[in-house]
Amino acid sequence: MSPSKDTVDREPPSKGAVVPGTLYLVATPIGNLEDITHRAVKVLSSVDLIAAEDTRKTKILLDHYAISKPMVSYFSYNERHRAPQLIEKLKEGQSLALVSDAGTPGISDPAFHIVQSCLESGIPIVPIPGPSAFVSALIVSGLPTDRFVFEGFLPMKKGRKTKLGILSTEQRTIVLYESPHRVLKTLGEIRIAFGERNVAVARELTKKFEEIVRGPISLVLEELQRKPTRGEYVLVIEGRSKHSEAEPS
Repeated sequence: MSPSKDTVDREPPSKGAVVPGTLYLVATPIGNLEDITHRAVKVLSSVDLIAAEDTRKTKILLDHYAISKPMVSYFSYNERHRAPQLIEKLKEGQSLALVSDAGTPGISDPAFHIVQSCLESGIPIVPIPGPSAFVSALIVSGLPTDRFVFEGFLPMKKGRKTKLGILSTEQRTIVLYESPHRVLKTLGEIRIAFGERNVAVARELTKKFEEIVRGPISLVLEELQRKPTRGEYVLVIEGRSKHSEAEPS
């Protein structure tokens, strides 16, 4: 099988910022609406259609930048039957921007299925880079950033304990996402599986109530237990030391 290659004229004179029949994966702010690139605004203003994980949330962003474009929903529970519809529109020559609720599409958000479908159909895909919550949390964590592993959300039930056991031996910095309803439980499980590690827990990144708590996991847990858990969380966990022989307690 020959390797595939996308070759796209980034700014054809006839269409301004977009190319007909092209899928644009557009990163959007993770909180602060000012955290969007000029290029992303230009693309969102120019495409024929925007596929959004939540059209209501995306409309807030579009209204902020005075963008008026047709939208269609595209989320994890409808992507299997929505993707073929969008592929047909792309084949007809329409340009499409895909956005998630916040951050970069495909990072713990829907995008993989339509990307695969585009590749199978020979449709070009263009990434429009921008914010990502896990990168923002990682760079302010105070933990090593030269080597890291991003795991997204842990399994809810089946395979959760096994996954934690595998990650407990990981020497790279580990980055996870977690909801406010499970963050304390998850940190407690990590404490048991990993032992005492340094962590950074970030919530509401770029928003008014942004908070980052750093330190040994036991002390971070104590701090988080003193207040209500609200907002989405990013957990950054120190990797296992190469010379560590201590077993998790």
